[in-house]
Amino acid sequence: QLQLVESGGGLVQPGGSLRLSCEASGATLDYDAIGWFRQAPGKEREGVACFSSADGSTYYTPSVKGRFTISRDNAKNTVYLQMDSLKPEDTALYYCAADNVPPYTVLQAMCVLGHFSSWGQGTQVTVSS
Repeated sequence: QLQLVESGGGLVQPGGSLRLSCEASGATLDYDAIGWFRQAPGKEREGVACFSSADGSTYYTPSVKGRFTISRDNAKNTVYLQMDSLKPEDTALYYCAADNVPPYTVLQAMCVLGHFSSWGQGTQVTVSS
């Protein structure tokens, strides 16, 4: 069973940056898709950024495109979310997720729908002055 642990969250001022990390352990080689999701109080869970190691494709929700970057270090079994130009509306609990990807999977749909089998506990990101 894959285990995911997020870290790197915290308090940052608007316009600042944070880098989230998601360390994976267990059956890491069985999972080809990774994603970052967030959920703010009273709001639906949102797929922020997803990456497929099968073909290197990425997807970003429009609200973060150009500001956030997802990446993966296979040697460290770690996925990152670099967040720049942070806004107060980015405040949320951020989760990383992973799943094995069927050949027919469309990454965007998978990210938007949040159909991932393994989830971390989350790390809080608060953007406030």
